[in-house]
Amino acid sequence: MSLPEFYQNLTLDLKNKFASAILNISNYQGDVLITVSLDSIIEVLTFLKNEHRFIYLCDMVAADRFTSEDRFEVIYNIISLKAQKRLFIKTRCSEENPTIPTSIGIWPAANWHEREAFDMFGIQFEGHPDLRRLFLPEDFDYYPLRKEFPLLGIPGSLPLPSTTPDSKA
Repeated sequence: MSLPEFYQNLTLDLKNKFASAILNISNYQGDVLITVSLDSIIEVLTFLKNEHRFIYLCDMVAADRFTSEDRFEVIYNIISLKAQKRLFIKTRCSEENPTIPTSIGIWPAANWHEREAFDMFGIQFEGHPDLRRLFLPEDFDYYPLRKEFPLLGIPGSLPLPSTTPDSKA
């Protein structure tokens, strides 16, 4: 895998500082994705912000891999405005304990992203100051973006509007 010089230097620096935490580095169409172990994710993200100026959290998304090992993953889309470079950092957590440390201390903008991942996937963000549902009612017992969630929803779980138009003439 051939990386542009900026990313070669960055990944070398990461490997030197976090050798056992860097699980994979991939390059697809110019986008670099680095997979980091769960126990080191906050240290790596802090290092990238402080030492390599990835000061902008553009987005953070979650995904359900629907696998028996490390089912859920969280992907941070971060940007260095100084270098004008984008980087994707990914970490995974298990279905039995879907918990990831919060990154609000690094980027306060992570607040809404983490709440959305909690609301849709049930991923807990340890240390989040206000982890509650963002879109769904607090008493909703399901996570609609998990792969086992039925496409048509759970009958009776939420009141739905009528599917027939009013017959006002």
